[in-house]
Amino acid sequence: MARTTAFKLSAFYLLIFALFSGIILGYIAWNTRRLLDAQITETIETEINALAEQYRQGGLRRLVAVIERRGRQSGSFLYLLVDGRGDAMTGNAILRVPVQSVSPGWGEIRYNWPDEAEEVARLAKVRTFILPSGLRLFVGRDLEEQDRLRVTIRRARGLSLLLVVLMGGFGAWFVTRRVLSRVEGVATTSAAIMAGNLAERLPVTNTNDEFDRLALHLNAMLDRIGELMTGLRDLSDNVAHDLRTPLTRLRNGAEDALRKAETLEDAKTALERAIEESDNLLRIFDALQMIARAESGNLATSLKPQKLEEIVSSLAELYEPLAEEAGLAFQTKLGTGLVANANRELIGQALSNLIDNALKYGLNPEGGGSLSITAEKSGGQIRIAVADRGKGIPEDKRQAVVERFVRLDASRAKPGLGLGLSLVAAIARLHGGELRLEDNAPGLKAVLVLPEAGGSAGRSLASGPALPEKEA
Repeated sequence: MARTTAFKLSAFYLLIFALFSGIILGYIAWNTRRLLDAQITETIETEINALAEQYRQGGLRRLVAVIERRGRQSGSFLYLLVDGRGDAMTGNAILRVPVQSVSPGWGEIRYNWPDEAEEVARLAKVRTFILPSGLRLFVGRDLEEQDRLRVTIRRARGLSLLLVVLMGGFGAWFVTRRVLSRVEGVATTSAAIMAGNLAERLPVTNTNDEFDRLALHLNAMLDRIGELMTGLRDLSDNVAHDLRTPLTRLRNGAEDALRKAETLEDAKTALERAIEESDNLLRIFDALQMIARAESGNLATSLKPQKLEEIVSSLAELYEPLAEEAGLAFQTKLGTGLVANANRELIGQALSNLIDNALKYGLNPEGGGSLSITAEKSGGQIRIAVADRGKGIPEDKRQAVVERFVRLDASRAKPGLGLGLSLVAAIARLHGGELRLEDNAPGLKAVLVLPEAGGSAGRSLASGPALPEKEA
């Protein structure tokens, strides 16, 4: 644990905080001592001024009387008047040093009270005067209370620093352990995922902290990766399955022509069939490439404001004769001002796929039918619907038919690759929209929903919703 980044950061901040606390406490102790020294000095100065006033008024006799009187009062003032030989004339203290060695002015000396044992040595701050008569006057203040306060402050400072270190150390241990537990969960899950269990997800504690937010984003990423892996696996299986038939036909046709073709016309016919099969393969790969480009979002930079009613109108003019030829009543109902950020070619491709599906599967089983195209605005969205009156798609299969190469049994008799609506759905997601399959009672209504210009167009595929689709 000591090698972890969390522990090192916690220890670093603990060191800084302890150093800062030590500086603050040291400053408080120093400032308190300075204030006490100033207070003692001021008290002694006041006492000296009072004694000087008594000396001016009554001379030495009065000074001695005042010292004797004040020396008998309770308190910690130190008074001592000695003659030139160093003998005490009056006072309430006994110096522990020779009187002649004490220089005039401020200083600290050792002393004891007359009734105390000689080994007791107190500390006092004194000011020494030499009177005009040659006498020495000592006036001071006992420092015992100040020493006790200093010791108390020193102990409090040490105890405070100890508490800071202990509490900070406990906090560092707690934070490190908590962080390590979350990181260990991420590491364990990551190891399980790397081992092949792609269903594993990072733990979420519902505290909405940074680890939870990171876990949620990573889980969403893993979900998306899982979907892509599943899609890739299914695509590989479908490609291998659906390409086997045309490739087999291509090979068998070439082999059959090689064995049986006797004339130039027979060889030409075999080559035409081979070219047709090759074209089908190329269309499959082109559709897969278009889907991949749309799903990757590489075409998002090509989105520009487009008038969708113009695109739909052009396609309606193109497909109306084909619908009438197929026996379908063709109707269009287009709104105005249908502007969306879009790629004109991709939107045209998507609508062409929807209309092609309606032409192939829109005939009513009893004969006849209709194909209608509507485009309108609704709640900040543009809805382009292609509706037919055919058999439709059962509701429980609308989700399944979106997969590539998936075709319902009823549609296998007609030409198609099973990629049309997969491409439509990918194009819709690229534009920040979706493809909805609805019941047209009877028939199917395929609705391409796109955001109006200025909305969420171009939203990435990763954030797009899961879309039900229909096979081509």
